[in-house]
Order: sequence, then structure tokens, then C-alpha cells
Amino acid sequence: MAKVSFREERCKGCGNCIVVCPKNIISFSQGLNVKGYHPATVIEEKQAECIGCASCAKMCPDLVITVEK
Repeated sequence: MAKVSFREERCKGCGNCIVVCPKNIISFSQGLNVKGYHPATVIEEKQAECIGCASCAKMCPDLVITVEK
């Protein structure tokens, strides 16, 4: 099973990862990070659906996403 993690404190909330995720398991967090943005995060209930394609990590301009297989 693949696992996606975000360094939410560095995310600027561009949403690129949300758009490219084929399983729609990423959304914006309700809370704000230290920069004042709603960071992207994995929906915990859907983490198991991740296929490890790393499309989200490839699209992230700030390199805040790590995909582990």
C-alpha cells in the first residue's frame, strides 16, 4: 500500500495535487498553516486508496509531497 504525506507548513495551497490525483484522495485542510494558507492534505479515510502514482508529487511546485510505496 502506498502512503502520501505532506509538509503542510510549506504548502501554499495551489491545488495542483488535488486536480491531478486520479483517486481524488487529496483535499484542502480546514485549518490554516503558518503561512496563512489552507494546505492540501490526504483525506485519512481514503489513504488506503492511494495507488502510488506520485502524480501529486510531480505537480507540486514547492516539493511538499512525499509518496512512499
